[in-house]
Amino acid sequence: MQHLQWFPGHMTASMRMMEENLKSVDGVLIVLDARAPISSLNEKFDNLFNGKKILYVINKTDLVEISDVKKTISYFESKGKIAVGVCASNKRSVDNLLDSVFDILKEKQERNKRKGCFKPLRVMVSGIPNTGKSTIINALCGGKKTATGNKAGVTRGKQWVKLKDIELLDTPGTMPPAFSNQTYAKRLAYIGSMNDANIDMEDLAYELIADLKIKYPSLLKEKYSIEDLDVETIDIFNAICVKRGFLLRGGDYDYGRCATAIIDDFRKGRIGKICLD
Repeated sequence: MQHLQWFPGHMTASMRMMEENLKSVDGVLIVLDARAPISSLNEKFDNLFNGKKILYVINKTDLVEISDVKKTISYFESKGKIAVGVCASNKRSVDNLLDSVFDILKEKQERNKRKGCFKPLRVMVSGIPNTGKSTIINALCGGKKTATGNKAGVTRGKQWVKLKDIELLDTPGTMPPAFSNQTYAKRLAYIGSMNDANIDMEDLAYELIADLKIKYPSLLKEKYSIEDLDVETIDIFNAICVKRGFLLRGGDYDYGRCATAIIDDFRKGRIGKICLD
């Protein structure tokens, strides 16, 4: 597997913009992907947001089991942090998120009222690419207010979005400048937080099959009608090519098309509910 790294030039400017705007916000939402919640933490945010009220938003909970969401929230609570699970398409879930935002900023809101200040609370929404920051904001607003997409790097500049009693600052997805943990980097590539154009997708699909073979063997077998997983990973890859009809003229395996299909199946939840961390 290639060494995974993706930190395009605009991300340095994004980090600087976030730092400059921190003075004007009361709290921060860090949006994480429920399928890789620990992998999608950006270590650089720890120092950047030091001293601010932080709510960790475990997004895309519909793509994992409820038990996985509970484990993730418990993990953050064990670290003395506040986390909440959310599915942007579920109104009750979104309402619960909004309540949680007001909860972490309750003291600030009451302090403002005592001073006779009734300005909206301001919250920065941050996270690595493709965790669903803009989707979360649109869900909270009840309509399309920001640009969204299912690939990394859709949001490029800051966007202020107003709700009642609160203003949200949408920021570009920002990766760590370097990955010391390549397992985390690999998982981020699986969920689409890196630019696919910079990744060998055949290698990535091979690694995903290897991981699923260990962590979710029954889902892998059921999705691709694989009878025996007690074989080499490449043999499973070959079997999927045959099952899906990804063959070249002459009978060679079309790994390119098959890899794209496997990664797409995973990202869209077609293999099943999977939590990698």
